[in-house]
Amino acid sequence: MSDKKRVLMLCTGNSARSQMAEGLLRHDAGDRFDVDSAGTKPSSVRPEAIAVMRELGIDISGHRSKSVQEFDGQKFDYVITVCDSARESCPVFFGAAKELHRDFEDPAALTGSEEERLALFRRVRDEMRGYLEKFARQAAQGPGQGKA
Repeated sequence: MSDKKRVLMLCTGNSARSQMAEGLLRHDAGDRFDVDSAGTKPSSVRPEAIAVMRELGIDISGHRSKSVQEFDGQKFDYVITVCDSARESCPVFFGAAKELHRDFEDPAALTGSEEERLALFRRVRDEMRGYLEKFARQAAQGPGQGKA
């Protein structure tokens, strides 16, 4: 059995933010975390999310938008909601999972030119990467460790 911590990234559509978060954490700390993502109202993975992740050498083109119900009954160490809407409707069936939340702007909601949309996807991706790097450091320390 793996000693990796299980993490579920959760947002509404599982089309952009949670998909990028899944790809980032899997790429940057996949040796320590098993990562999945889901949505409360899944749709499809946004091409802009695939494009801006590819810029970092991270391929999420094989990802699909999944319903949170697909994970019913599974155990997670962490459930990270990346939008307020998902937090408000977050299922309670994750048991002992530690719930974390950070609302990131929804890049899929922006209408505008392709370059404007891609710029917002990049900004949200980069904000997420910083947040997830901090999460991975803190999770690695575990409770009560890393203190003098």
